Amino acid sequence: MLGPKQLRRIMAGRFFCTLATASADGKPHVVGMKYKYVDGHLYFCTGVASKKARNIRANPNVAVCIPVARYPLAPPWAVQFQGTAVILSRDDPEIVQLLESRKLARMPGRAITALGVLKEPDRCFLKVTPARLIHTWGVGVSLFAILRAPTRAKRTLALE
Repeated sequence: MLGPKQLRRIMAGRFFCTLATASADGKPHVVGMKYKYVDGHLYFCTGVASKKARNIRANPNVAVCIPVARYPLAPPWAVQFQGTAVILSRDDPEIVQLLESRKLARMPGRAITALGVLKEPDRCFLKVTPARLIHTWGVGVSLFAILRAPTRAKRTLALE
């Protein structure tokens, strides 16, 4: 049975998701991004003037979908949730501590600080706090059960 601990492990074990933001007037924007899950939050590195950052300044409500590849030739399972985002400058004490402890730089090639992004002068970080309820599709459900009834492969869990 899938529980909050296993769900946090799944989120921490991945590094790519889609992040959906919306402007103040509700125009949506979705982009694929690398993230790092640390202490119950997702962190992203982006440009200060990016559409994501502009949207979050106007509207902190976001949605995230994390694909969970399980079987070749099958669609990936998914973890999805709504949350709130804040923009943190690269000299914010929280970001400085995370960078110094290398919590944002683990897993070479997957790290959100890889490929010299911190050398760019206009970088900031997004911190997403997931809502309490997390929705999944396929995660924790057997392949046989999904093949029999794909509409029953969804679950909702509370992150504690």
